[in-house]
Formats: sequence, structure tokens, C-alpha cells
Amino acid sequence: MCEVCVMVTSSQPRKQRKFRYEAPQHVRSNFINARLSEELSKKYGRTARVIVGDTVKVMRGDAAGTEGKVREIDVKREKVVVEGVSVARADGKEEARPIHPSNLMITKLVLDDPKRVASLERK
Repeated sequence: MCEVCVMVTSSQPRKQRKFRYEAPQHVRSNFINARLSEELSKKYGRTARVIVGDTVKVMRGDAAGTEGKVREIDVKREKVVVEGVSVARADGKEEARPIHPSNLMITKLVLDDPKRVASLERK
């Protein structure tokens, strides 16, 4: 097991930031979690990992209140791209606006994967 894979236990913010910054991708994928809606949280717990196809609601920022499907996940930057959330560029073109998963709430889960269903029911 690699040294970086062990979660940081320090209470010092600088060490926590360093851990998140230097974490390998298989550990960073654990950071892509979002809250579940009230109905889902009663059944599956408080949070779940966001995957492509989930329906999410933006809770913070300029696009607050917008609901759409997850189109793309960038594990390296810890960002999620949601359909319908975009920003206008200087030349007038629309560009997808990546959002941090902590600013999202999952309203509908994709339950096609039996492993995901099993992990959700464990909570």
C-alpha cells in the first residue's frame, strides 16, 4: 500500500490541503461525493459518489437551482460538468462550467450498476 493512500489524520489545514493536492487519482475519486436529496438520504444515507448520468441540482453559485444530468467528471480537478450549466465566453460561445461536487445535490441516482447498488445499501 502506498504512503499517500492512507488518509490524512492531521488537524492542520496545511497538511489536509497538501494531502488533497498530492493524492493519486484512485484516491481523488473518493473526493467526488455529493449530498443526496431528502428522499434518497432516507434510503441510502447522507452522501454518495457522483457518476455520469446522475441527475443533480446545483445548490450554490450563479447556476443555483439548475437541475441537470451529469455529463462529465474530472477527477484530477475534482469538478463535475452538468448539462444546462454553462458560461458565455468573450466571443459569444457557450462553454460548460465545471462545478465542485460539494455544491451539488443528487436528486436521482443511476442504479444500473449492481456494485453501486450494493455499496449504497451498505450505508
